[in-house]
Amino acid sequence: MPADPLQSAGSPPRRPTGLPPRGPVTSAVEVRRSARRSRTVSAYREGDRTIVLIPARMSEAEEQRWVTVMLDKLAAQESKRMLGDAELTERAERLSAQYFQGRARPASVRWVTNQNTRWGSCTPAEGSIRLSHRLQGMPEYVVDYVLVHELAHLLVPGHGPRFWQLLDAYPRTERARGYLEGVVAASRLPHLPAAREE
Repeated sequence: MPADPLQSAGSPPRRPTGLPPRGPVTSAVEVRRSARRSRTVSAYREGDRTIVLIPARMSEAEEQRWVTVMLDKLAAQESKRMLGDAELTERAERLSAQYFQGRARPASVRWVTNQNTRWGSCTPAEGSIRLSHRLQGMPEYVVDYVLVHELAHLLVPGHGPRFWQLLDAYPRTERARGYLEGVVAASRLPHLPAAREE
């Protein structure tokens, strides 16, 4: 087998992690350890892979934690940068094809600024889906969850067992719901005054 041209001499081997990929075009996550890195962690996209750079001394548990953190940061940056209404519509169509065999067909998908108590809403009779602007900048899997939730309402209007059975098709449902619950909980915490210097 030929040597990896991107592998520098003396550095530990790179290996893919077992974590699921993030983002619309990412198919693999690769961790690269470096003895020259002492504390910093960084990540970037390289073709269809996400590269996460970590210090060589980092434990397996720290590696997994940092990979998750960096994937979420990249996803949030990409969500902020990429998603206008047209991209949101394309994304909804892709998610419908992936999870509902294309049966959920939205007539319109757009961001709105008048939803401060809900993350998304749907009018099945019109086929319209609206997402709260508060989702902008959140990790892609969270935005996708809300889109899948609203797409499921095009097929089943209420929140009965059939609806939740449809939503089970999306593998990050529990994680996304936990993230959104955390955002809501954090917004209810009392804001402490800034500490004064003595």
